[in-house]
Amino acid sequence: MDDSLRELYQEVILDHSRHPHHYGALEGASHVGEGYNPLCGDRVKIYLTVDSGGRITNITFEGKGCAISQASASLMTDALIGRTAAEAERLMGGFLHLVKGEEAGGLADEDRERLEAMAGVSAFPMRVKCATLAWHTMKSALEGGDAAKSE
Repeated sequence: MDDSLRELYQEVILDHSRHPHHYGALEGASHVGEGYNPLCGDRVKIYLTVDSGGRITNITFEGKGCAISQASASLMTDALIGRTAAEAERLMGGFLHLVKGEEAGGLADEDRERLEAMAGVSAFPMRVKCATLAWHTMKSALEGGDAAKSE
């Protein structure tokens, strides 16, 4: 990766961490999950509204942590609105490969472009958990059922 591209990706991460998309509690969420990374103290709470057809109609997050964890959560929310739970899980798999520096062949070009800013995390193995915290929390929320059971 050349230096100008690396700088652009760093700017994307900093922008998403300073001005996160879809930040805040979501009233009436059907699914809620909480995640914590004890290695660095990152915390995230994911709120989802999933319709009867299994499609994510809204997703927000709250949390505190490093720029990578907050940017990743923000990018994730952008990527998942309108997706089914199965599509979200496939996207998560591709994202996990991407941040580990592995071939992420399952990602569509549009998704790869959207998430590529996080690929540089693979150079810092200790930061992979920061980048994946929101994604694992989202998956846990989807598997956990409704908000009343998750809280």
